[in-house]
Amino acid sequence: MEDEAFTDISGKPISLDCQSHSSFCREFIISSPKVSMGKVMVYTCSVWLLAYAVFCFTQNTAVLSGAILVTLVGMMLHIHFVKVDHESLLVIGSLGIQVSSSYASGCEITTFIEMSKIKDIVINEAIYMHQIIYYLCVLLKDPSEPDAVSSVVPLFQSSKPRLNCLVKVYKSCQEILSKCQ
Repeated sequence: MEDEAFTDISGKPISLDCQSHSSFCREFIISSPKVSMGKVMVYTCSVWLLAYAVFCFTQNTAVLSGAILVTLVGMMLHIHFVKVDHESLLVIGSLGIQVSSSYASGCEITTFIEMSKIKDIVINEAIYMHQIIYYLCVLLKDPSEPDAVSSVVPLFQSSKPRLNCLVKVYKSCQEILSKCQ
């Protein structure tokens, strides 16, 4: 895919990398910017200055210790559970779809959906914070009714790409799905 500038729903830049492993296998990787050290320093300094101001009035050292502990634990939690470096979607026509999220800490969560359970991949719309957003999702078949949808699995939940990025991924996924049916 050609290099095109993509953004998330907040206007922050993201990148889309499409790797075609074969005509039945493609991988889409959406990457977010790395953790900004400037922002980390600003938040840390702000909390520590506030704690120091409180310490000056109260002369209680527990305030300083608490501020240090809170910022360190907060940064660790943010890096391990919140900040996603990249999300990937691997579509293998004969097997299924693998969805992965890689966090800034190096932790990776992967889910696999068998092709026999997939009804379709669609672009859906939702209302989010007073705006309409679009998201890519996998529709899963209902085992009891072949024409019904049992559940919806949203893709790229952390990166939240805009419609122009989703359309590129959608068209490529539909191309693979159409070859398998």
